[in-house]
Amino acid sequence: MDGVVDFLHTAVTSPWFYLALFAVAALDGFFPVVPSESMVITAGVYAASGRPEPVLVVVLAALGAFTGDHVAYLIGRGSGGRLTRSLRPGTRRHAAFGWARRTMDERGGLILVVARYVPGGRTAVTMTMGVIRYPLRSFTPFAAIAAVSWAVYGTLLGYLGGVAFEDDPIKGVAVGLGLALAVTGVVEGVRFLRHRRARGGAAASGGEGAEAPETSGTPV
Repeated sequence: MDGVVDFLHTAVTSPWFYLALFAVAALDGFFPVVPSESMVITAGVYAASGRPEPVLVVVLAALGAFTGDHVAYLIGRGSGGRLTRSLRPGTRRHAAFGWARRTMDERGGLILVVARYVPGGRTAVTMTMGVIRYPLRSFTPFAAIAAVSWAVYGTLLGYLGGVAFEDDPIKGVAVGLGLALAVTGVVEGVRFLRHRRARGGAAASGGEGAEAPETSGTPV
């Protein structure tokens, strides 16, 4: 355990850590198996002792997330033309695409901000917004809000754990990750209950069209 603590301390306090944090946060925007949130929380834990600088952690994590979201958007936009040409009117995929376009037009900014806190959801939403050609001038400011709020959130969770367990950073990281998992669980629980309620309402009214297409949660 002492070896793990020493390794983490050496890695997180290195000047190269800021570059690594930016790169991982950017990569996570379009390759969502990279643990960017865990890295931000760990940085926040050690920032409680002054190194790394908490402000720089927030700035680099936010810049990385902002960059990664735009890469995912551009990937979706680049593949959108081929996808839309292959959609046949009257098919399920065509209906899902139409639903996604209408939903993003109405609540695209809010969905983008909320999705940043859902593992995997951020990539699905940003790519879908690219596919449906959601205006970049509208996408960019909301992507900035999502990235900054996410970076502050992750750093703060870690910082609280670092303050609570100043002499045991491993416990601080565990507390930060536990809080993040709890928040994710609450978000997913609310989403599940809302989806279940919507399904129940649609069944009660007998309106099959009231339910959103099943493919709405992923890039279409």
